[in-house]
Amino acid sequence: MDLADARFLVAGATGAVGSRTARGLVERGARVAVAGRDGDRLAALAAELDAPAVAFGARDPGSCRQAVRDAAERLGGLDGLVVAVGAAAFGPAQELDDDVARALFEVNVLGPMALVGETLRHVPEGGAVVVLSAVVADFPTADMAAYSAAKAALSAYLAATRRERRRSRTQVLDVRPPHMETGFSERPLAGTPPTVPPGVDVDELVARVLDALPDAKREIAWDLSARELVTR
Repeated sequence: MDLADARFLVAGATGAVGSRTARGLVERGARVAVAGRDGDRLAALAAELDAPAVAFGARDPGSCRQAVRDAAERLGGLDGLVVAVGAAAFGPAQELDDDVARALFEVNVLGPMALVGETLRHVPEGGAVVVLSAVVADFPTADMAAYSAAKAALSAYLAATRRERRRSRTQVLDVRPPHMETGFSERPLAGTPPTVPPGVDVDELVARVLDALPDAKREIAWDLSARELVTR
């Protein structure tokens, strides 16, 4: 994909990864619509980027689909989507509350699925969807059983969607980074985050995502043995 003049919706644009990705897309010539739930931060980012703002709730698939439709209308169409939404929870599996488990799957699976599914109705041949998953999709982690399961489900959905869209040359980029210094783990739905080593630099990850789009890559994953991100 040539990013110059490409029209992207960035869902989760008020977060650390989403906001930097939106800025990076604009720097490379794309036009973006930014979507999030924090009205003040969303308005500030929209003003900074001269971009339309769309409010939505990641736990509500209907709201997710409407955000895509609104962005397509505001931009005069869509060429791509970036999904940077998510939520985590920590603690032993036997202590997981049902409401927390439901929320984890709403934010990490059902919301992104609705965003991707609706976007695929709009993007032309050669379009792209980029979804931020997590390393736990590949390496399920103790005290994060439900979170690991949700991210694994999302990754499986993206793999199947990629196969479905092969003939239309739709790029489906599954991004599965390890811990990043974004404050994400400090806002869990439940539990206390474990002690983790220093995280991957957010700017490095965003640069890899933006570089992967013109090259039609399918995944950015964490190589556990080499302890580095790998783009394939």
